[in-house]
Amino acid sequence: MSRLADYFVVVGYDHEKERSGVSCGKIIQRFPEKDWKTCPFPQGIELFCQPTGWTLSTQRQPPSFFVSVLTDIDANRHYCACLTFYETVAISPTKPDDEDTDEQDSALVHHSLMFAPKSLLLVSRLSYFEAFKNCLGIMYTVYVENLQVQLESLVGNILGCVHVPPAGGPQVRFSIGAGDRQALQPPLNPTLPVTNVCVAQIFDELGINNVMTVLFAALTDHKILFTSQSYSRLTDACGAFIALQYPFKYSYVYIPILPVSLLEVLNTPTPFIAGIHSSLRNDAMDLVGPLDVIIVDLDGGSLHIPECVSIPVVNNITLFRTKKSLVEILKPDLLSADNAFPQSPQKQPSFAQKDKEIRSVFIRMFAELFNTYRSCLTIIRIHPEPFITFHKANFLGHRGMVDDDFVVRALDGMGFNAFVAERGPPYRVCDIFDEVYATIPDQLHEEKSNPSKMREHIKELAQQLTLNEHPNPQPYIPKVPKPTEGSYARIHQPPFPILNWNLIQEIIDEGTAKNSIKNKLVNVRPYQSRIVPNGKPISATGDRQSMVENNARRLEVLRNCVNFIFENKISDARIIFPAVLRALKSRVTRLALTQELSFHVHSNRAMLENQQFDLVVKLLNCALQNDSSLDESGVAAAILPLATAFCRKLCTGVIQFAYTCVQEHIVWQNHQFWEQSFYQDVQKQIRHLYLPQYEEHLMIEKAPDKSQSPLPTSNGNSHNRNSSATLESKRSSESSLHSREISALEIAAEQLRVWASVPKEQQQEMVLNEESTVYSQAIHYANRMVYMLVPLDVNRSHKNLAGFDGESNSNSNITTSIAESDSFDAESGFDETEHSDVGSNVIRFVTRFVDKVCNEGGVTQDHIKSLHQMIPGVVSMHIETLEAVSKESKRLPPIQKPKILNPTLLPGEEIVMEGLRIYLLPDGREEGTGGIVGGPNLLPAEGAVFLTTYRILFKGTPCDPLACEHIVIRSFPVSTLTREKKISVQYIPHIDQWVQEGLQLRSNVFQLMKIAFDEEVGSENVETFRKLANKVRNPPDVFSTYAFIGHMVQQATPLHKHKEKNASLRHFAKKTLLKTARKAGIKSKPSTHKQKYVLPTPPMLRKNISPRSSDSESERPSSEIFDDLSMIDENEFASSLSSDPKNLERLMERSSYQDLERLGLGTLSTPGQKSHSEPFRISTVNKSYSVCRSYPALLVVPQTVTDESIRKFARCHRQYRFPVICWRHPRTKGLLLRASGFHSRSLMGMLRHNPSTGTSSGEASSSIEQEKYFMLLVAATPSSSRSHNSASYSDSLTSLNSLMMVGGSDSLNIPETPDLHLRPSYKANSSSRGNGNRKNKPASLNRIGSLRGKNRMSSTSMDSQSQANGSLDYRGDLINSSVKGLHKVALYVLGEKTQMKGIKVESFPKCDFIPVDFFEVRHVKASFKKLMRACVPSTTTSSQTESTLYKAIEESEWLQQVQNVLQLAGATVDLLDVQGSSVMICLEDGWDVTTQVVSVAEILLDAHYRTIEGFKALVEKEWLSFGHRFTHRSNQTAANQASGFAPIFLQFLDIVHQIHHQFPLSFEFNQYFLKFLAYHYVSNRFRTFMMDSEVERVEAGLLLEGKHLLNIDDGDDELGFQLRYNHNSSLYSSVWDYIDKHHRRSPLFYNFLYSPDETVLRPYSNISNLKIWDYYLGEDLANGPSYDIEVANRELRQNEDQESEAMEISRRKILSGCYDNIMLQEPNFFEKQFMEMHQLEIDLGHLPQKWKVMWDKLESPVRDTVHRQVSFNTQLVRSHGRTIHKRSTLEILVKGKLLGEAARAFSQPHRFEKQAYTTPVYCDYCTQLLWGLSKTGMHCVDCGYNCHEKCQPFVPKSCTKLKTVADTSASSSNISQTGVSNTSSTSVATSQIYENFPANVGETRTHEGYLYKQGALLKGWKQRWFVLDSMKHQMRYYDAVEDSNCRGFIDLAEVESVQPVKGFPGTSKKSEDNSIFEIRTVRRQYNFMATSPAAAQEWIDKLQSCIQ
Repeated sequence: MSRLADYFVVVGYDHEKERSGVSCGKIIQRFPEKDWKTCPFPQGIELFCQPTGWTLSTQRQPPSFFVSVLTDIDANRHYCACLTFYETVAISPTKPDDEDTDEQDSALVHHSLMFAPKSLLLVSRLSYFEAFKNCLGIMYTVYVENLQVQLESLVGNILGCVHVPPAGGPQVRFSIGAGDRQALQPPLNPTLPVTNVCVAQIFDELGINNVMTVLFAALTDHKILFTSQSYSRLTDACGAFIALQYPFKYSYVYIPILPVSLLEVLNTPTPFIAGIHSSLRNDAMDLVGPLDVIIVDLDGGSLHIPECVSIPVVNNITLFRTKKSLVEILKPDLLSADNAFPQSPQKQPSFAQKDKEIRSVFIRMFAELFNTYRSCLTIIRIHPEPFITFHKANFLGHRGMVDDDFVVRALDGMGFNAFVAERGPPYRVCDIFDEVYATIPDQLHEEKSNPSKMREHIKELAQQLTLNEHPNPQPYIPKVPKPTEGSYARIHQPPFPILNWNLIQEIIDEGTAKNSIKNKLVNVRPYQSRIVPNGKPISATGDRQSMVENNARRLEVLRNCVNFIFENKISDARIIFPAVLRALKSRVTRLALTQELSFHVHSNRAMLENQQFDLVVKLLNCALQNDSSLDESGVAAAILPLATAFCRKLCTGVIQFAYTCVQEHIVWQNHQFWEQSFYQDVQKQIRHLYLPQYEEHLMIEKAPDKSQSPLPTSNGNSHNRNSSATLESKRSSESSLHSREISALEIAAEQLRVWASVPKEQQQEMVLNEESTVYSQAIHYANRMVYMLVPLDVNRSHKNLAGFDGESNSNSNITTSIAESDSFDAESGFDETEHSDVGSNVIRFVTRFVDKVCNEGGVTQDHIKSLHQMIPGVVSMHIETLEAVSKESKRLPPIQKPKILNPTLLPGEEIVMEGLRIYLLPDGREEGTGGIVGGPNLLPAEGAVFLTTYRILFKGTPCDPLACEHIVIRSFPVSTLTREKKISVQYIPHIDQWVQEGLQLRSNVFQLMKIAFDEEVGSENVETFRKLANKVRNPPDVFSTYAFIGHMVQQATPLHKHKEKNASLRHFAKKTLLKTARKAGIKSKPSTHKQKYVLPTPPMLRKNISPRSSDSESERPSSEIFDDLSMIDENEFASSLSSDPKNLERLMERSSYQDLERLGLGTLSTPGQKSHSEPFRISTVNKSYSVCRSYPALLVVPQTVTDESIRKFARCHRQYRFPVICWRHPRTKGLLLRASGFHSRSLMGMLRHNPSTGTSSGEASSSIEQEKYFMLLVAATPSSSRSHNSASYSDSLTSLNSLMMVGGSDSLNIPETPDLHLRPSYKANSSSRGNGNRKNKPASLNRIGSLRGKNRMSSTSMDSQSQANGSLDYRGDLINSSVKGLHKVALYVLGEKTQMKGIKVESFPKCDFIPVDFFEVRHVKASFKKLMRACVPSTTTSSQTESTLYKAIEESEWLQQVQNVLQLAGATVDLLDVQGSSVMICLEDGWDVTTQVVSVAEILLDAHYRTIEGFKALVEKEWLSFGHRFTHRSNQTAANQASGFAPIFLQFLDIVHQIHHQFPLSFEFNQYFLKFLAYHYVSNRFRTFMMDSEVERVEAGLLLEGKHLLNIDDGDDELGFQLRYNHNSSLYSSVWDYIDKHHRRSPLFYNFLYSPDETVLRPYSNISNLKIWDYYLGEDLANGPSYDIEVANRELRQNEDQESEAMEISRRKILSGCYDNIMLQEPNFFEKQFMEMHQLEIDLGHLPQKWKVMWDKLESPVRDTVHRQVSFNTQLVRSHGRTIHKRSTLEILVKGKLLGEAARAFSQPHRFEKQAYTTPVYCDYCTQLLWGLSKTGMHCVDCGYNCHEKCQPFVPKSCTKLKTVADTSASSSNISQTGVSNTSSTSVATSQIYENFPANVGETRTHEGYLYKQGALLKGWKQRWFVLDSMKHQMRYYDAVEDSNCRGFIDLAEVESVQPVKGFPGTSKKSEDNSIFEIRTVRRQYNFMATSPAAAQEWIDKLQSCIQ
């Protein structure tokens, strides 16, 4: 028996340490004063009496009682019962302010009388809380009521006289001497927790889901913090969760009530369960932060789980069953709630009964989860003490819980380790859980057929729990005196007296002496130990049934293959070998493989031939590859004896075992695997040690032992296995015997039962035998580990050797000697590891294993020491043995593999890295795989990958034997490589080897290579290939690309490079001499080399003058070729260029400038020579590229504009790209101009050129010159002075889709008379608001400048919404009605919305500024990535159909972007051709979207550009001369890689393809011409598309050099190149020369349907009319891409030669769409005729004529002679086509005009007034409800805007002032076509247009989530909700996700860089390395921390996509 209480303590307020009413507690008295020997007094107990702190109170509080839990150093819990009351104390007045100024913050008001707390404590090791409360209550009653009872006797009786029997003892009734009667009832079982009603109470407070979440968090080692205002609730809640974890015990920090002074404990890195008062929650949050602590609010019944915390749950089946049971217990009415005739109410169960039923549910849940756990217990020692471990991998594998996160984490916790240690022994005292564990499988099976049984089983178990707590059925009514009500508030209450310790000590001593006598008399029968039931064995979980049902065919194939191998039928084995490899993915098949191989080992067939050995090794490797490092299936353990048995003889005395070929798997470096395998074998040996003692099992075990235990060598008993029937019979007999075997646990239980009766001598012998068994197995495993860990070739480091000294998965206490060393890395300088290094690593690894298992297994220290001495010798001997094996194995003949085919290279193309043998794997495309598409199975293919200076090339043959005669080629230019990543290779059909590494290479020419490296390719070669590919892909400058190096042209030597300054000594000396000469005043000799000049750059152009470029690039990279201008005078190039007239003449000879003369846009003139007869002139103002560096040298401007004026108004545009005339309509004389976006007024003031001049003067002069320039452009437009009706509408006659529309005239019907005050009127409530708008807006009026967030809502939803708001349905005739508000002008400026803000329209007469929608470059980048993934997917989806392809392309929005450019170009065409006005395109920086629109418009307007020569002129003029940034957009150099690939030019070619598809008769070139350009503009083969502007090409000497035209008939016809040419020539460096050469030789690029016509084209731009370009989807595996014509022709000839040699007679050709190039192998009729004519002329000996000459001799049909009768339907179609074009143009104009009006209207502030809403109204800002008499809101009296009062400061100033608009527009024409009367339409306002604008949060939030933001350096991290808004170009943050008020934002226009940060100081311990990133702006730097590295990388990617 034990004491009820160990100590009584009186703790009071320490007045000596008081300061401002706050002090600490002090122990006044404690009894006994000396510590008990078995129970020392706990220190710091006074802190737990007042957990929130010792403070005085102004009011007397009622007494309180709670129990705290303290844990000592030995993990024993002490329960501290505390009763606190308050005593009166006198307080002196507060100190003057001048004495203690630091106490001015004290909020305590001092009175003359205060109340100090005092606590009475009972400290006990027993948890009888009710008895503690009664005893302390009696003492307080005696004190406060002044009863005639000595307090000393009460204390003495409690401490000395009240003793409690142990668990299972009788009830104890006692009295402490105050007339009381009390009883104590010990529980029946000591291991079962006593809960009373606390479990039911916690479910009532938190609910089912919350309780289960917290329980799962506790079981998976999370930190849990409870908060409540009640201390008792904290203790009960924590105790309830401890009880719910039964049978597990919580082993971490457990503090139900944590004092405020110990809050630092919450910073512990270990898990804990703690509780604090609710008033301390904020302090705790500030201390620990919300990183990884789960906070449970008991009062509010809520949980707070941080985002970074992931709480696993049990599997769905168990979870569903548990929740269902809990619902039936806690909510029984729920089951009958739907009954039509409910039954009479039944008596509800008591709280105590619910408590026990709930606990029963969880006991059953744990028994179900860990069912069969005893089958996975491994016993290592039985005597003298049992040592048992748990085979975790075996349990997870057999139960199928490898991926069950909850079970895996629960098994790794300390609680499960304690569970195994406590419940593992097979002979012990059992409790309820053991019984439930044994019966739960049968109960679940019964409940499956009869669900009502579950409730009965739960009640039966609950009854046992109730009986455990209340074993005595007789009720006992206690008697406990209590104080009168309100007695604590008595005024004259004396303080608690000082007790006489002598008297108390006497009573304690007397009671202790009496108790010792009682202990002798009372005999409590202890619980008897018994054999623990093992339950259902783990082998009976259905594995055998699944093996028979699902794997019968697989096992049959496996058995046949193994038989073929050992019967030396290698060819038969190889046929079914791929099927066996595929079957080995199954765990059952892998185990069956080990069994099959073990039979052959015992049949003395372990010595194999070479081919047999190779196949067996491949099977073993494949089985290990499909297994994990934990070896859940036991495959690796079963392979261990096989790997040491199978061998082959290399030569006399040298034998190679299989373990030398299976060492690459990570399982061999896993300590946990070796330990579990060792323990399993030790258990087998222990079992065999005691098995002979059980006679009934002896005969059964003899037969299977010989076959069940595989021997490590081949010297076992020989068994002949002649047929499979013998094997089956043997297996059947074995299975029947296994069912009767006795397990090791059963033997251990019997041994433990009889241990006490065994003589000591026999006991000692048993201990020695077991120790010897463990020792012998340790020797055996030490040898095995040496075999598996020492590599075959010890001269090179084992790739996993570094893991020996790294982290161990074992629970070993032995620390590693070297922590994660990098000494074995190839780049660390230790490529050749010496033998001693390999041996020492293996020795350390094996020694660590031996120390752990031997210490746990009880091996003597002498034996351990001998093992330490043995291991080095074994390692050294094995290394010596392997040297001979390695030497002889290299002499084996290699396996016959296909010959590596040599690739066909271009002239000048060199191989950078020789071919690496690889397998080309199939990707997501079905072509070539022989699937539903059909055709041969070409992939996977075996061959080699080559890296050249130009391409990444694969060439090989298919692995399929039926298609191996084909040659597979896949290649792409290395410059087009966009992404390279490592991939994990799974099973590959037709490949019979284990492939280790793989790469995925994606190209922007829509090509993908998934390659798997052959086993002969080492990791070093793979890494070298990756590095070389990256080096060739990212050259330092353009001169290092193939365009300059591949043609053997001397690299242009720049004066100053980025990184390679002074690359050579000669160059350095030359620079030094030049500098010295300049300092001395000596002029340098003028150079004749043009490339030596460096062009001057305007000072303002050294930085990007645009505040934000179109693609959000804050700064354009400096010139990729030249940067440093320190050596060259800025006027030097200008003088040299203008001094030589031939330079300008050479420029004028280029096709881009000759096209200007063709258009009649003036002639070349100088400032001194002006010809006023011509309206335009070619200005040389930019001849030195000083005005605009990205513009050409010669520009077309009006005749009267001066060069000085150009220099001034050029400042008004971004990048100084002022408006330039680029085309003129031959009939209407309308001008097409291009420029960049306008600068705003304020920005122009900051960007003035001359700092000496004032801001106003410089800005004003630029604006005046700009206005004059626009007036000159208007004057140069003839249509500005005449009516537009004279212009005829010209239709196209070449469109196949427009049904040959003829004639007709129509116009845009825009009135000529302008009306500046005309406004369309609509009625609506203003709904323009921030990101809280809940209303949707139509896509037709979306944000100008970006189409990213287009709304796709249906018309039905739009109509219903607008009608619900009381608005008009005006959309049907919006365009037609709005035409009345438009007026015709001479010049239309299409620009961005932001440009319209700073432009005064009245300053530009006859000009109209139209904001238009367009996709920015960042959208094009994102869309192209999705397009590539859609057209060339990396993996095959389950439903890879055409619909999936179309859906993916639709989601990429690529066709929407094509449509957008076509619509803008169509509007430009209509304005120029029909309206007769001039059009200026001013979008972004003028070099991307502007170039697209202008180029497409010119192609539609001018038939010349549809010819090959014209298209060349167009590209050179609009794309090359006007500075499209090819190098930057195509990422041609290393400096441009970060910007990302932007296919602007490819998108233009796609648009031309769409036009070509609709008008196939209007283009001279064919589709192949466009594909050729699309391929080679990024291939870096030609110099045409290199560099970013004309100035860079002039600097490189590419434009001013004379033309080197060659005779196109010279050279090799086959190659297409002249083999002998000048070293310095630029042979075919231009793509146009190359095209011209081939165009003259063959009609490769010619469109035979071409019929010249001057018609203006108007293509359809609907998505339904757009086609997916086959360039994106095409594949040519026979010859590779056909765009390298020489390579394709040579490959085609080689294939034809091989076929002709193989087949002497001609045969029919079979062409496959995915393999053959139809264009090359089967040309069209015309090409075939020309080829035959050419061959006939050669055969006849005639001089071959050019094909073009012969083609021109043919008479072409006249298209104008076609006449037919036009039917009514045809007229409708014709009218429909015209309407589409006109409507599209009018839409653009109307949208721009309406947005322009709205921009001016939305600049008014609101006039808010308070208003009480009586009907439900929503806030227009935050979308929350505004309703109720007590809730007043703000209402705008002008526009009707409603919002909360708190939202008013954040409302945008966008009032539309409906009254004003309605008054001014009353006389204007309104839209009344929707059926609304004129009276109602007078109050309609333009705000109706903006009602449906997309301001929904979801539509504008590109990315959002929680981030931790650091306020400043070295300050704390705070969690905020961040929103990335790509529309507003902001990164906003809020306090929480629910917060609607933005706390701040980061303007992305100011962001300079976004990059990850490693090793950041001041971060949390839980933060991961790569989870922090920084955002650097022009003002400051921000640091953010994400929840994981993946989340951080996602934020970085999203931010970079927005700023690029």
